[in-house]
Amino acid sequence: MTINIDYEAERELPIPWEKIIREIIEASLEYESCPYEAEVNVVLTGDEEIREVNRQFRNLDKPTDVLSFPALEYDRPSDFDHVEESFADCFNPETGELMLGDMMISVDRVIGQAEEYGHSPERELAFLTAHSMLHLCGYDHMEDVQRTVMERKQEEILESRGYFR
Repeated sequence: MTINIDYEAERELPIPWEKIIREIIEASLEYESCPYEAEVNVVLTGDEEIREVNRQFRNLDKPTDVLSFPALEYDRPSDFDHVEESFADCFNPETGELMLGDMMISVDRVIGQAEEYGHSPERELAFLTAHSMLHLCGYDHMEDVQRTVMERKQEEILESRGYFR
């Protein structure tokens, strides 16, 4: 498994962020029964930078906590059955790993939301990573039913690694 993490934020995140991100990405792929070795790219950034990307890609001129850019389109979330046939170009030719996509996380939001919600920055970073991983596996939360499914899965992933509310 390849997990590329770029720390581009000016603000320091005084927690073992690399360990948490790797742990939750691996837990998410295990939870979703991904049959492939995978590659995921993560950028840790600040509010201003994520605001600009949010404006460019979602036409929302405001910062957000996490952005996800899946490389695959799914008929159903985490349906990896036809990936090799339909998305052969999503396999890294050098490693053979499935390139799931990219995520961008705001360090400013990790710290601020942890304070706001009354839990640790570790738990908030783990939550945002799990949330983004579910997006990279094809989940969404535009409708209440989808939101409920995602929320349950996020909590189960986090609890499996000892991150509780």
